[in-house]
Amino acid sequence: MLDRCAALVGAAATSEGTQRRRRILGVSGAPGAGKTTVVLAVLAAAAVDPRLAGRVAHVPMDGYHLPNAELDRLGRRDRKGAPDTFDVEAYAATLATARSLPRAALRAPSFDHAVGEPAPDTIEVPKDADLVLTEGNYLLLPDGGWPTVRAQLDEVWFCDLGDEQRRSRLIERHVLSGRQADDAAAWVHRSDEANARLVVTGRHEADVVLVDGRVFEGSATP
Repeated sequence: MLDRCAALVGAAATSEGTQRRRRILGVSGAPGAGKTTVVLAVLAAAAVDPRLAGRVAHVPMDGYHLPNAELDRLGRRDRKGAPDTFDVEAYAATLATARSLPRAALRAPSFDHAVGEPAPDTIEVPKDADLVLTEGNYLLLPDGGWPTVRAQLDEVWFCDLGDEQRRSRLIERHVLSGRQADDAAAWVHRSDEANARLVVTGRHEADVVLVDGRVFEGSATP
């Protein structure tokens, strides 16, 4: 997978004084399928790869959760994580800015899991970054404003995983974040699974499908 990243970086790298636009790689998949695990593994490997070191940035979709006060106003707090609980326009705009020329350093929000809120301007995309990794459930969703996000992505990887293993991971994650086990299981089966059913409809649109971090469909090279 590093070869795919290197090809994207190569397409974005400046040459003979000519600046080329950054490339954007999206990693999609259902909740608990391993998106963040894949991205963090790629970032760690890229940091010691001479082709990629210092040239890859990371802007997760999680930072574009609507604030809890806004979710309360809209009556969507009990569905937090659903497609309409994100600021899709702001997310797409950030990715569009990352692609634009002339390049500029930009800032993006992260998500503070301790308080369950987005944290504005806490991520920096350096001017010299040639590739931006972004992960989120809905990168391949065909409606609700999400096609504007897909339009910014040069390539999309889809993380897939068996439902039983994926749900088990999700429940464990919710418990570690402070939920009681029964409440965690109820949330997964009510909310996360409803979102997962939407997400998997876009699987066939991905450039590569990964199962537990390994290439399942598509080529390991561009």
